[in-house]
Amino acid sequence: MIELRSDTFTLPTRAMRQAAFDAEVGDDVYGEDQTVNRLERLAAQMLGKPAACFMPSGTMANLASILTHCPRGTEILVGDESDIYNYEAGGASVVGGLVYHPVPTNPDGTLAIAALDEAIRDASDSQFAEAALICLENTHNRCGGVPLPLAYLAEVREFATARGLAIHMDGARIFNAAAALGVAPTEITQYADSLQFCLSKGLAAPVGSMAVGDERFIYRVRRLRKMLGGGMRQIGMMAAPALVALETMVERLHDDHRLARRLAEGLAQIPSVHIDLQTVQTNIVIFEVRDKRYTWKTFLDALQAEGVRMGELGHGRIRAVTHYGISSEDIDRAIAAVERVLAPTRTSSN
Repeated sequence: MIELRSDTFTLPTRAMRQAAFDAEVGDDVYGEDQTVNRLERLAAQMLGKPAACFMPSGTMANLASILTHCPRGTEILVGDESDIYNYEAGGASVVGGLVYHPVPTNPDGTLAIAALDEAIRDASDSQFAEAALICLENTHNRCGGVPLPLAYLAEVREFATARGLAIHMDGARIFNAAAALGVAPTEITQYADSLQFCLSKGLAAPVGSMAVGDERFIYRVRRLRKMLGGGMRQIGMMAAPALVALETMVERLHDDHRLARRLAEGLAQIPSVHIDLQTVQTNIVIFEVRDKRYTWKTFLDALQAEGVRMGELGHGRIRAVTHYGISSEDIDRAIAAVERVLAPTRTSSN
């Protein structure tokens, strides 16, 4: 089966498995797991921030970061197509007593400065929740994995500073963004007060995310991690594969981007497929099937019967995500499978 539903389906490499077996461990709640400590130092260094905290998941990393920035009763300005708004169970409202203020997301993943400005309510009026934080997503999942331009990030930083707001970046695929832009990750993260990135997507570690920021921020995140049930003990066995991931998997992300482009260009040749090739800049391919024989679900079922798994991403759109478990041959077979499913002579019941 060719697995293109997500890069979360990556499996740890042999080197990661061996590192987990050999890991030096201690009690991380006491700060005594030296493997975790090394991971946190490396993550902070790579992202250009003073400190980092190993988190069980990106959802918890985002939540702890948001709670650190925002007093109860304040608002988060967040894109209406963002993962934080759509896929993280409303945690900031449930746990933090915060208000999500959705801002329209542009096709390129940006939030217009004018829209952000309009979303900020008059803080002198006690009827309104006061804005405290802007959340950005980079790369942007539901916009096709596009990286946010550096010039835009600089503009948002200037705006946020002028309005007294912090910026948190959901950088689950931040290394994909850096690879696509041809810059070091620090060129991106300089514009954010905090960031989380995922270790178990394209980097292929088995579990975990990192929250990064300044020392005071990470001190608070670490306390919130414990409060949320994320304090872990001999977790060096999971930090060790993550170290291997950061040391060995970042440079190869260009390969995933190349395969995504190959897939997108092949799909674009199929008459029933509608795809915007301009959005395919990293490892995510989003397209629509415009064939009256199929709903998105029956199309995906038919495709799985042909040995290829893809996913649905809202509004009937199909998503395919490349990763290190996918080869050039897999991409060619996936294109051929879509061609067979959408062949004019085929019925949807096949």
